[in-house]
Amino acid sequence: MTIESEALIDKSSAASRSISASAIDIQFANAAESIILPLPTASRFRWKVLLLIFLAITINYIDRMVMGIVAPTLRADFHIDAMAYGWITAAFSTCYAVGQLISGKWLDRVGTRFGYGTAVGAWSLTSMLHAASRSIPGFIALRAILGITESPAYPGAVKTISEWFPKRERAYAMGWANSGSCAGTIIALLLVPVISLHFGWRGAFLVTGALGLLWLPLWIAFYRKPAEHRRVSAEELAYINSDPFESTASVPWRKLLLFRQTWGFALGKFCTDPIWAFYLFWLPTFLFDRFGILKTAIIVPTIAIYLMADAGSVLGGWLSSMLIKRGYSINRARKMTMLICAVCTLPGVLIPLMPNLWSTVLLVGIALAAHQGFASNLFTVVSDVFPRRAVGSVTGIGGLFGYMGYSLFGVLTGWILIFTHDNYIPIFVICSLALSTSLIIIHLCMPRLEIAVIEDEVAPA
Repeated sequence: MTIESEALIDKSSAASRSISASAIDIQFANAAESIILPLPTASRFRWKVLLLIFLAITINYIDRMVMGIVAPTLRADFHIDAMAYGWITAAFSTCYAVGQLISGKWLDRVGTRFGYGTAVGAWSLTSMLHAASRSIPGFIALRAILGITESPAYPGAVKTISEWFPKRERAYAMGWANSGSCAGTIIALLLVPVISLHFGWRGAFLVTGALGLLWLPLWIAFYRKPAEHRRVSAEELAYINSDPFESTASVPWRKLLLFRQTWGFALGKFCTDPIWAFYLFWLPTFLFDRFGILKTAIIVPTIAIYLMADAGSVLGGWLSSMLIKRGYSINRARKMTMLICAVCTLPGVLIPLMPNLWSTVLLVGIALAAHQGFASNLFTVVSDVFPRRAVGSVTGIGGLFGYMGYSLFGVLTGWILIFTHDNYIPIFVICSLALSTSLIIIHLCMPRLEIAVIEDEVAPA
């Protein structure tokens, strides 16, 4: 080996040692810096916001269920006949329907922090005021006010989720939020009879109404928009805002009614909401007529049914979100999930033919689980095709159509039972086909779930 070669090798070795030493120094410096200044990690505060929404929907259903559970006592104490009780229930449903339309627009204008907090506080106080009622007109008035104040519950939930979750996660988040309806029903069935037994029906309204007032300070303390929240990291904020930029200008109703997407959602709700209402309010009557199930004996079967419905709500949202993460388009993921849910309701035609209680409970539970999974995706479709500034308004329009359908189907149910001498088969045929009909309408109005392009109005110069 020549002297020149040896010199080159020595220089190369020295350079390598220098580079290695520099690399070690850099790694050591990075490690020391990470000890002194921990590297930022992506926050997950959006899931805590979702927990607040779930609790709000749960409380909403507890409050609206109290009247039905204590109705026998109220009717005896105040000599309320069936006709008067019908007016009391109609006051809630009518004002809730109209309130959905108004509250959606109101939430788009005032924002979710103020609007949702005000709504929960108002409906909680209204529920508590039921304890002071002394007459049928008093109950009618309070149920009407409760319908108005509870109407922002779902428009507010959908709008909040659209602000805190990107489209790929919204159905899953909505599934959890929507499961609060089943959780609230179950809690009411367990809690209200116990409170009524020890403190009377007035105590039931006072205690359950106070739950919303316990929730309210949490909402005020923790809720801000993602960009304004100090507990949301830059990584999470970027993830939440990963969808394309949207304008924040207000959108009038007249403009929203020109979109096929609005009518697809509204008519879809018109078909599906009556089915949920039928199971919620007519199921005890059906089980009594079919199997002679009385008051206390109905609690366990009903809880089993709503636990299944709860699972369906979450699974329906999870399925479409999982499909999107695996590369499916939003259109295909949502509609495939809704199709699966619609197919699962078809065996519901057999419900009135089941030979025993628990086979009936199983089929009803499957039907309600499918319904809730479908509903989670249907709510999410609004935020898929409309900008956040219009989500509350469109959800409110759909809520109005949903409760219109419920009112009509309630009348139809009574007419069918009278005309057929309590034959439930035609009713369950309608229930089993409702989701399929809804999906067909949605697909015709929104074949590709295209974004509604809303042009902002420019004031004349």
